[in-house]
Amino acid sequence: MWRHQTIIRSFLTLSFMASGFSLTLAAEKTEPAKAEPPKPAAAKPATESKPAPAKPAEPKAAEPKKVEPKPAPAQKQAAPQKPAPKMVKLNVYPQDIQLTTSRDRQSVIAQAVYDNGLTADVTSQLQLKPAKAGIVRIEKNMIYPAGDGETDLVASFGGANVKLHSKVVKAKEDRPISFNLDVMPTFMRAGCNTGSCHGAARGKDGFRLSLFGFDPKGDYYRLTRELSGRRINLSMPHESLLLEKAIGAVPHTGGKLYEKDSEYYNAALRWLQAGAPYDAGAVPTVDKVEIYPEGGVMDGKGTTQQVSVLAYYSDGTTRDVTSLASFSSNNDNSATITKNGLITADNRGEAFIMARFDTHTVGSHFVVLPKGLDFQWPNVPEYNYVDTLVHNKLKKLRVVPSEVCSDAEFLRRASLDICGILPSIEEFNKFVADKDPKKREKVVDELLNRKEFVEMWVMKWSELLQIRTVNNRISYKSALLYYNWLQERIANNVPLDKMVQELLGATGGTFANAATNYYENERDTLKVSENVAQVFMGMRIQCAQCHNHPFDRWTMDDYYSFAAFFSQVGRKRSEDPRESIIYNRGSGEVRHQVDNRVMQPKFLGGAQPDVKGKDRRVVLASWLASNENPYFATNLSNIVWAHFFGKGIINEVDDVRVSNPPVNPELLDELAKRFTEYNYDFKKLVRDICTSRTYQLSTQTNPSNEKDLTNFSHAMPRRLRAEVLLDCISQVTNAPNKFRGLPMGARAVQIADGNTTNYFLTTFGRAKRDTVCSCEVRMEPSLSQALHLLNGDTVNNKIVQGKFVDSRIKAGKKPLEIVDEMYISCLSRKPTDKEYSNLVQVLDENKKDEQNTLNDVFWSLLNSREFIFNH
Repeated sequence: MWRHQTIIRSFLTLSFMASGFSLTLAAEKTEPAKAEPPKPAAAKPATESKPAPAKPAEPKAAEPKKVEPKPAPAQKQAAPQKPAPKMVKLNVYPQDIQLTTSRDRQSVIAQAVYDNGLTADVTSQLQLKPAKAGIVRIEKNMIYPAGDGETDLVASFGGANVKLHSKVVKAKEDRPISFNLDVMPTFMRAGCNTGSCHGAARGKDGFRLSLFGFDPKGDYYRLTRELSGRRINLSMPHESLLLEKAIGAVPHTGGKLYEKDSEYYNAALRWLQAGAPYDAGAVPTVDKVEIYPEGGVMDGKGTTQQVSVLAYYSDGTTRDVTSLASFSSNNDNSATITKNGLITADNRGEAFIMARFDTHTVGSHFVVLPKGLDFQWPNVPEYNYVDTLVHNKLKKLRVVPSEVCSDAEFLRRASLDICGILPSIEEFNKFVADKDPKKREKVVDELLNRKEFVEMWVMKWSELLQIRTVNNRISYKSALLYYNWLQERIANNVPLDKMVQELLGATGGTFANAATNYYENERDTLKVSENVAQVFMGMRIQCAQCHNHPFDRWTMDDYYSFAAFFSQVGRKRSEDPRESIIYNRGSGEVRHQVDNRVMQPKFLGGAQPDVKGKDRRVVLASWLASNENPYFATNLSNIVWAHFFGKGIINEVDDVRVSNPPVNPELLDELAKRFTEYNYDFKKLVRDICTSRTYQLSTQTNPSNEKDLTNFSHAMPRRLRAEVLLDCISQVTNAPNKFRGLPMGARAVQIADGNTTNYFLTTFGRAKRDTVCSCEVRMEPSLSQALHLLNGDTVNNKIVQGKFVDSRIKAGKKPLEIVDEMYISCLSRKPTDKEYSNLVQVLDENKKDEQNTLNDVFWSLLNSREFIFNH
């Protein structure tokens, strides 16, 4: 075998692929491409160095000489102290205070914002003064009702004043106890109805509650009717098991949950003393929940910030639910939060603080910096709005972005990302020699107009739409027609909103109108609705089928109401047994799993439309792919962004939820806004991204951003996906592939049927298109991948089959010229001086076996990390 020369180096590749550590390219970092890299010169005899002239001898200590008196040196002045940070804004929350009945109360939170970007909790130092006496009573930062009426309050701190407005209604009346509004929230707060306690599917210790309270009527029944007389005692409410277990008076697996005479204890006790009634009539529902403050930048470990939570009800009232909300942090390493809503800063980083109340989860971003961090933002260029918004976030984090990559790195990166190909030798030489300062923008425009760009995005959309053959449902002909339909839309630059509307509203035969195969690929009504939400809105709503979503706003009502849009899809056979007809039946309903009621179609997070006499799918599609749906443009923008950076602004791209927030919401919103303004022409969005400085950053880090993995302050090396890697190997070796239904030389990205594969594609994680989940494309390195590259048929056979080295030797090219072409073809650069020296030595030692030695070099390049990764 001709691989003998470089087997040791290749085992480094094996070690990397098996362990999966991040590529730093430190060992293989390229120098900037040169027009003519210097070849090693012949060794010359060393020349004798001339002795340095002798220095004059220093005067001896024994021979003192007269020293002229010198003026006393000026005292070294101390560095001027930096001026103390100056407050530039005072945030006070909430601005509008509504108090209803004598039991109501509202906490006020104050946050100072300083000119260095830091924030501080100044609630304890805030002065509150009402304009009119007798309306409210103020104790520290808590506002209580005193009498009916309205008054302004002036909040003062550090010379700044903020005006608040308060309104009090029914100040002398006691609010009647409510099972839904007072008792149910205590179960959430105490953790009783979580999945680890009584909210589990089978409950715990013989008692079951609905998960996170999705079924209050069922919970009421189990408390009051199940095991009658055991859990509640209306004769002696204090001795009810419901209370005694919670305060630890009797053994309880969950331990003590709250103190006797606490707010939670008293709410349950009042309910029991009232006879444990269920609420009569309509109960106000929570329309929205807000968390205050809206964010913060905390100065050092131990810094604290209190948050408050306000609920808005359908009857127009509000309620401070800070004491009833459940709090959590998505990064306890940077910031923790107590049960009472006090954030404490820890290590440098950022945390998303979440509060859950009722069916709503809300959150707020907090950045934690080292105490007294000295930071000066350099004058970093901004190429477009992408850079401006990325830099705004980096300034908060005190992170400086990396420098831009070299021309050679950019050309390779853009070619792989936009078209899934490597630049040719001619393209490389032309680009490097081009002196036009706008040459990067020009090459992006050229790549966007190539057919390979279309093929790349047809492949990605084929995964989202699960284009594949399905036994007894979708024949190869149907799958191919479906693929061709998609390719035609993308090639003709049909706006994505129009394409999606055409797809979801499709009717007719699966041959005659290929888009109808979308409803043949998946026939289950609930599954279709889940796929639509996940692909076009980025939401995994599957959880809400059995209970309210534990980490998002979606309830079971939302789930089944959305599924109702697809309940009237009809299917029947055509004259050709391979073809099906998709049509609107005009009948068929979806029923709620808990109470079996018929659910009316309702947009996710939107209104309930009029669907009488209409095709429900068409109604949904018109809303879904429009700017009325706040999730469509943001989701597709996030998908496009993730393709070019290896991870989304929301990551994973199809897991959009409150508890998985965007790392840069302003950037995502602006991308969505531009995408909408571009009439959903995603090619323009791609251009914005690829011409930004952020996309062009180097993988090399600086001290401030070396630990940043989420905020796009430097490029992240990304392993080439299976199809692109195989295509690149075939491209540089000039050894074409043959796939089912495609001519010899077709690219792997052109495969229409998701079930068409080979060992290489399977090993490197090609999506099977069984689901719409983004996780189907596997990018993690594995031992099998390393072994296949080292010893498998793909690389070895293609080197022999393509005759890269043979053809160039026959053309009379010298070994180092062939090496240059290998490096440019594989890595889009020429060898460094050090690499040249090593290669000259290897070639000199193997002059008699020059062809195999060059094949060894070629094989080593194809197995290198630098080839397998885009960087």
